[in-house]
Amino acid sequence: MNKVILMGRFTRDPEIRYTQGQDQTCIARFTLAVDRRGARQDGQQSADFISCVGFGKTAEFIEKYMKQGTKVVTTGRIQTGSYTNRDGQKVYTTDVVVEDIEFAESKNAGGNSGNNANAAAGRPAPATDSDGFLNIPDGIDEELPFS
Repeated sequence: MNKVILMGRFTRDPEIRYTQGQDQTCIARFTLAVDRRGARQDGQQSADFISCVGFGKTAEFIEKYMKQGTKVVTTGRIQTGSYTNRDGQKVYTTDVVVEDIEFAESKNAGGNSGNNANAAAGRPAPATDSDGFLNIPDGIDEELPFS
């Protein structure tokens, strides 16, 4: 089985191309910075930079919504290949062919707080704990739809 699941951030805006001919297909190439779990050097989080490519509707979605810094979760498969460059040297490639891609955080979490509906309406943002969950005060259990 060849299945890859990655969570990371776009290192730059995706490179978009369309195939030539009657049935044009969108191709999106990008690199994800994926943090290594638990591996730290000099107090810094180390990361792997994974080359990815999406085709068709997936690539069109990437073109429309993804940009540098966007955090995503993607699933796909590893594909290897090779070609001979202009100098006559054989070059080996490894890419993740993206089958599905989703946002891994909200716009506000990504630092784009200018579109916060609560702030626009003059309401304070709900308080959250350090784990990101809403802080619900004690004693209001009867108002919650679950307990």
